[in-house]
Amino acid sequence: MKDKYTHPQEFSGYMTGQLLLATPQMQDARFERAVMYVCGHDQNGAMGLIVNKYIQELTFKELIQQLGLPADRIQFDHPVHFGGPVDNGRGFVLHTDDYVHPTTVHLFDNLAMTATLDILQSIAEGEGPDESLVAMGYTGWGPGQLEQEISNNMWLQMDPDFALIFSTPIEHKWELGMQKLGIDVATFDPHAGQA
Repeated sequence: MKDKYTHPQEFSGYMTGQLLLATPQMQDARFERAVMYVCGHDQNGAMGLIVNKYIQELTFKELIQQLGLPADRIQFDHPVHFGGPVDNGRGFVLHTDDYVHPTTVHLFDNLAMTATLDILQSIAEGEGPDESLVAMGYTGWGPGQLEQEISNNMWLQMDPDFALIFSTPIEHKWELGMQKLGIDVATFDPHAGQA
């Protein structure tokens, strides 16, 4: 199974729409136990959002206020996720495709991504998509970089899972993802698969 990842030039489907789970080989602390949704992946690189890390010092209400949007009609004070270390001042909303804006990018499996103030205002007023995840920043990879990280056993790949992305408690997303892959995290061997 590992062979299809060791030859990136032969990889035909790319990983857009997939979830990635960081393995113990992940050396970068920012991605420790990260669960990543891959928003786009092609020959030019990849872009993803971490779906299991919050920005503790920023609430949704504070974000709305900082952006100069009216905060008096906020119905729910959603958490704000750390989408990744790139462009932390830029926001993205990963959501179900029942919300459509001219700038909405349709992904896979009824998911979409929008990066406008309109969707934040809609979410604040309880009129946004059925499910949404607000993130600041994103994770980016250059050409072939993600494929190399996978071949170095830094990420495991799995099909997207709505419950895992949107409704599983954040502290359980990584463990649940590993369980869905059939991996017992208590016995996960950090040296598995390395020559």
